[in-house]
Amino acid sequence: MNSNTDEKNRLKRAATIASVALAISLSLLKTFGALYTGSLAVLSSMIDSLADIFASSITFIAVKISSKPADSNHRYGHGKVEAVSALIQSAFVAGSGIFVMYDGFSRMLKPVTIEQTGAGILIMSVSLIATLALIVFQKYVAQKTRSQAIAADSAHYTVDVVTNISIILTLIVVKLFHISWFDTLTAFTVSSYLIYNAYKLARDALALLTDKELGEEIRLNIKKIVLSHDFAKGIHDLRTRDLGGIFMFEFHLELDGDLSLYQAHEYTDAVEASLLRVYPGAQIIIHEDPAGLAEDRLDHKIICSGPNASDCLL
Repeated sequence: MNSNTDEKNRLKRAATIASVALAISLSLLKTFGALYTGSLAVLSSMIDSLADIFASSITFIAVKISSKPADSNHRYGHGKVEAVSALIQSAFVAGSGIFVMYDGFSRMLKPVTIEQTGAGILIMSVSLIATLALIVFQKYVAQKTRSQAIAADSAHYTVDVVTNISIILTLIVVKLFHISWFDTLTAFTVSSYLIYNAYKLARDALALLTDKELGEEIRLNIKKIVLSHDFAKGIHDLRTRDLGGIFMFEFHLELDGDLSLYQAHEYTDAVEASLLRVYPGAQIIIHEDPAGLAEDRLDHKIICSGPNASDCLL
């Protein structure tokens, strides 16, 4: 395992430890706040923080497993464990939103008076500042490591920022104008946002688990890099996927058919080196083909749809 990978794993571990620690601290703080104020909006945030403890713990475990090197049973590595973690997180986010909605319907039938709004505002403000600090660190780590688990955790805490701001505003409205039903309305809004965010997390996780092609920009850049070499006569049957923070590329490289095997191998190594300079750590499989060879290609067989349909030959 090289130093670059070690550094990425260290950053991911630090981010997950910080996430778990914050989730536990905020859960305790918001539990006190929900009991002291009687606010459904604060309760909704407390429930979300409780879910954060489990979700962040799952992320911690996933990052630990995904950091393991490839072995005889997992020759592509363990990176996709992070997508499983993100999928589990999405279920808990959705569950949190549904729970708060259910409580909101109950309070519409039996309204509850909100007390001690000043304490609630203070508690949610502290929560907001701490969450913002964590998100800044998580985004830095996610950018450096391309970790889907950290990115999912950061997305969840980003929702918490919106939640905290809306709850602070709600408590101010209740304190100044004594409109208790506004608390329930905010809880419904936050819950809807939680459920929508859960959908996005699940969608991205499933895309990775089902080997969805990387974006068209990456595919076009791969072709540009390959064809920048004078000896490259063409490229076809390009397949890309995300192994969980590590990209994998497979393609056929078209070369002069009269080259010796040694020369073809040297050219292939040069192409691989060029790609690795742009996509460090990528796993690359290159099949060498004589240029102009008539063959039955994958590009002729795949179904043309979506943004990556440019390769298809109908």
